[in-house]
Amino acid sequence: MNDFLKTIDQFPLILKIVLALPVLDIVWVIYRIVKSAQKQSMFGVVLGIIMIIVGIPFLWLIDIISLIVCNKVLWID
Repeated sequence: MNDFLKTIDQFPLILKIVLALPVLDIVWVIYRIVKSAQKQSMFGVVLGIIMIIVGIPFLWLIDIISLIVCNKVLWID
């Protein structure tokens, strides 16, 4: 799990933004679930799973904005 997080964190910004596009945004949801599981945050894992099921339509836009501004996706952890 730690390797997955390090790999995603080391991607160039343009690739991170491409992965935040509407269909590919599932990568960032999985990233959030893995990050929460590593920190043993059950609330984060459950919220991440709900995000996969519900598929929040505007999440990709929030991810792109947060990547441009902060160079990371926003999450509760």
